[in-house]
Amino acid sequence: MTTNFRSLLLGAALPLALFLGYSFRPTPVAESYTYRQFSTIESVVPGGLGRSRVIISDQSDQEVGKDLLNFYSMVGINFKNVASNDRLIVDQINEFNNDGWELHTVTTGVQSGEKGGGIFITRYLFRKPV
Repeated sequence: MTTNFRSLLLGAALPLALFLGYSFRPTPVAESYTYRQFSTIESVVPGGLGRSRVIISDQSDQEVGKDLLNFYSMVGINFKNVASNDRLIVDQINEFNNDGWELHTVTTGVQSGEKGGGIFITRYLFRKPV
């Protein structure tokens, strides 16, 4: 065999091997998930008059709520309340995580009223392979 013929044969064999190697591989199947969500609604109504809660939909779609503390007291922002809410939210995330749920997406939003009040809402979407 001549050197040119060997080069041509090798040049044709490489693409053929790549084609055969990738053509007959099984198509990956997308993993299926089940989802679960909880939302936090935190009031920013001055004077501590607002209501703040964690809303959880359990497996049977029943609403389970936990009270959160309001951001504001009569003298302004209450940072101890903010820290307490943070602990409760992280505890809820850890509980879901320990039950095999993966935190998939976090979405936030703000709704403010004309009179200085409003809410922060955060949605935590979890997923678990089926």
